[in-house]
Order: sequence, then structure tokens, then C-alpha cells
Amino acid sequence: MSSTPASNVPPNLPGVRYDLVDQLLPTKMGIEITEWDPKRVVGTMPVAGNLQPYGLLHGGANATLAETIGSAAAALNAGTERVALGLELSCTHHRAAKSGIVTGVATPLHVGRSTSTFEIVITDDEGRRTCTARLTCIVRERPPGS
Repeated sequence: MSSTPASNVPPNLPGVRYDLVDQLLPTKMGIEITEWDPKRVVGTMPVAGNLQPYGLLHGGANATLAETIGSAAAALNAGTERVALGLELSCTHHRAAKSGIVTGVATPLHVGRSTSTFEIVITDDEGRRTCTARLTCIVRERPPGS
């Protein structure tokens, strides 16, 4: 386990395999978390390399960005002794992104003892909302498989 966290995995979480970071889907998609705080997590993702056949940003790429930063926010709110796992993700795609970078901002709607829910707003380079997502995570006492 590496002591240096990746740019898309929250630091110091129980059970996280930091040695697998280069194999993680967010890493392969170019997702980078630029701001870490329990009340606001911000991440970016390039449109290039994450397209669907019509040359537009793939809806699944939006979902991956949303789940990545929403899960990071849930993990930060869960603390270092507990783990957050995705339970439900809902995405509404408002407009297409064709190039550049999209930015997602995750903010808490509810943070409780057993679940947390986050709104994730994704915008394009011009600040236009391209996707709104809602992620609910379950919070557990220990990592899966431990």
C-alpha cells in the first residue's frame, strides 16, 4: 500500500488498495480531483477519450465522474474508521459536451450515520450545466471483504 494517495482516491481510507490506482477506471478516464473537502469535492475529466459514437461525451463517463467525486465526498464525511459504498446513482444529461474538460462539483444533500446523499453538478468549459447527478452511499464500519 502506497502512502501517497492518488489524485482520484481520498487519502488514508481503510481498505483502499492504493497500489491499484493506475488500474482504476477514474484513472484510465483521466479524472482528477482538484479540491477535497467534506462539504465540496471538485473533479475534472477530459472529453477526449471519453466519447460515444456520435462524438459526444459518453453518458457513462458523466456517471463515472459523478460517482468518483460523490464517493470521495461520502468517504471524507464517513471518516477514517468507516467506509462509504455507492448505493444508487441517478444522472440527468442536459446538454452534450464535444471537447475540452468537464468539471464536477459534489455537495452534500444529506449526511447521516448510515447513508449520505450528494448532488453532483457537471459543467463544460463555458460553465454550462451538462449533467446533474445524485449519488447515495451507504456507510459501513469496515471495508468489504475485511
